[in-house]
Amino acid sequence: MSGSGQGSGPPEALEAVLAALRACRICRDAPLHGPPLPHEPRPVIQAQESARLLIASQAPGTRVHASGRPFTDRSGDRLRDWLGLDKERFYDASRVAIVPMGHCFPGHDAKGGDLPPRRECAPAWRARVLAALPHLELVLVIGRYAQAWHLGPKAAADLTATVADWRSIFAQERRPRILPLPHPSWRNNGWLRKQPWFEAELVPVLRAEVARLVG
Repeated sequence: MSGSGQGSGPPEALEAVLAALRACRICRDAPLHGPPLPHEPRPVIQAQESARLLIASQAPGTRVHASGRPFTDRSGDRLRDWLGLDKERFYDASRVAIVPMGHCFPGHDAKGGDLPPRRECAPAWRARVLAALPHLELVLVIGRYAQAWHLGPKAAADLTATVADWRSIFAQERRPRILPLPHPSWRNNGWLRKQPWFEAELVPVLRAEVARLVG
């Protein structure tokens, strides 16, 4: 995966990585890109070493920042429907890892929308977390930030083009395999209406793979 190279030593234990990540304050105390995080950091992640499915998401929104649990919002409802998972299985960290590109809510832009994931986060943490998840078989890359990181040059500049190319991406000889998805935000209702093939063709394959990996 692009940007996820490991060093020459053995991977760190996941518990140690998660403890360090949850104490991270880079974007608040020593920001490398732009102004400091406008609130106290609250990194959000779900992971256990045994997980076989990885959801590579974007960044927490306000509700997730308040709950400290990924996808506790309407986007989560839609995502679980796409996956064919109830909340119990979705939040079973032994089977499903949820690792966003930015672990803390990045704040709002001038129009009230969510800012992009903090640029400090993925370079600092993504390789370390992924190296400590050795059993992953499938990565769901949600949105263009995750797609750019995990697919590298194979990610099209346009999200629609990347998701439309899902068959060739999924067929690539790699482990874990990758499936690109749009963000499940309700703001993407228009996108889904214009792309009926997504729910008709991609979602059934997605559900079958998730059922195989998660049960």
